[in-house]
Amino acid sequence: MNECIKDNKFVELTYRVLDQKTGNLLMKVDFPLGYVHGTNPVLEPRVMAELEGKVVGDRISVPIDCTDLYGARDESLVVTDRIENVPEEYREVGTHIVMENDKGETRSFLVTRLDNQTLTIDGNHPLCGRQVLFELEVLSVREATDEEVLAGGAISQGPDIGGLTAKPI
Repeated sequence: MNECIKDNKFVELTYRVLDQKTGNLLMKVDFPLGYVHGTNPVLEPRVMAELEGKVVGDRISVPIDCTDLYGARDESLVVTDRIENVPEEYREVGTHIVMENDKGETRSFLVTRLDNQTLTIDGNHPLCGRQVLFELEVLSVREATDEEVLAGGAISQGPDIGGLTAKPI
């Protein structure tokens, strides 16, 4: 009998996120994401609720308005500057840059555009303002161990270092 997803079950799944408007793939997780249901909210609450009662092999699609998650897009967080004003190590699309304001608050920006003369960074979350579709596949469901329930997920044994015991530094 297949176990169904409910509280204190260890669940492994894969998922991908599609833009509802274009159908473009925005994010994909091929390796199993493992968590303990009901103790570790690894995904948006509506997605977690839809997983309740599912079994191995089930596939679900959950539409999400990311404005609810990340707020409205703020165009003031999109900045373009001349390339010569930008340090060399930031001149690649996809580079994350953490900036701090005069109050000591930090925000992560992503390099989104680059040409011979300018570089553009964006401080909005990449899914901000998008309507997306979470598509998930349940790979395994089992009773979680007490340790996994406390940790909210799988317990890693750490690397095998030839019988030596690693001590914290």
